[in-house]
Amino acid sequence: MATNVVGIDIGTVSVRAVEVSNPGKAQPTLLRYHEVPLPVGSVSRGEVVDIEAVAAVLRQLWSAGRFKSKNVVLGMGNQRVLARELSVPKMPLARIRETLPFEVQDMLPIPVVEAVLDFYPIAEVEGENGPMVRGLLIAAIKAAVLANIKTTALAGLTTIDVDLIPFALSRLLLSRPGVEGTVALVDIGGSTTSVVIATDGVPQFVRIIATGGDDITQALERDFELEAAQAADLKRRLGLAVGAVAAADKVAVEVIYRIAKEQLSSLRNTINYFVNTRPMDSVHLIVLSGGGAQLRGLPEALAEMTRLSVVVGDPLSTVVLAHELDTKELLTNVSAYSVALGLALGRAA
Repeated sequence: MATNVVGIDIGTVSVRAVEVSNPGKAQPTLLRYHEVPLPVGSVSRGEVVDIEAVAAVLRQLWSAGRFKSKNVVLGMGNQRVLARELSVPKMPLARIRETLPFEVQDMLPIPVVEAVLDFYPIAEVEGENGPMVRGLLIAAIKAAVLANIKTTALAGLTTIDVDLIPFALSRLLLSRPGVEGTVALVDIGGSTTSVVIATDGVPQFVRIIATGGDDITQALERDFELEAAQAADLKRRLGLAVGAVAAADKVAVEVIYRIAKEQLSSLRNTINYFVNTRPMDSVHLIVLSGGGAQLRGLPEALAEMTRLSVVVGDPLSTVVLAHELDTKELLTNVSAYSVALGLALGRAA
């Protein structure tokens, strides 16, 4: 019997969802997808502020998108999520998770009782006092996670899992396609950018940076006194303009370049930090995803700055599309649904 799961991506301006059948199979089926805009201010950087308003949007999303399953997977991945390397004595994973509050209280910027903690094991290593497990500590603000879960419950949905968004994306774009070697996955969202560095599909390093595509839009709004939609249109039209630029657009191009350069420099520094601390794990490729990565000229600019090959990830490479889907519409905006799809695929049947 088929098992359907829905991944939900709660953004700042909209909610996107993807329903998948048999997510544990090698080629699951993408059944449905839909997006509904959010009321202004109801979500701030991935955290639900107005629970009732967002729950109403979720009910609208389910009706308009004709989703069948009410089992959902939520994502967490804003700048208040911490991901750090951690080595602990070898023991069963359940026991490691039980001991985390005592192991990591000095590593967190908040009290342990205010955080949701998890551990992602990477490899067994030999320590001074015996076998150790090297992995990634994940810590999120408990109140934010609970608010998102409460919102889905109010909408009549059942949250069966909460996943780290960078993990969901690396699963979708690196692990499942079997990308080999050490690769950096860079996802540029509206308000945050995540970097996952994985070796043979296994995440080794995660950083979440508090900048995204909206920073450019907001700079254009502010400098030219534009409405948000006008600024977004201007950003899409100009991008990182190459070649001759009309005189009327030169100042806007300078603004886009200034913000984009800061963001690209941060990405380069993040990747260099990993390489400098892991000289044996040289990054040979950058895989791009996210709406911000659609900025014209950005892949080329990132390749030039990092001196690495850059490709745009294909989120549909390992899924089958249901016959009734409007594939033409999906393909024009597929990157927008990458997070939701990756979340759904993380829940094996």
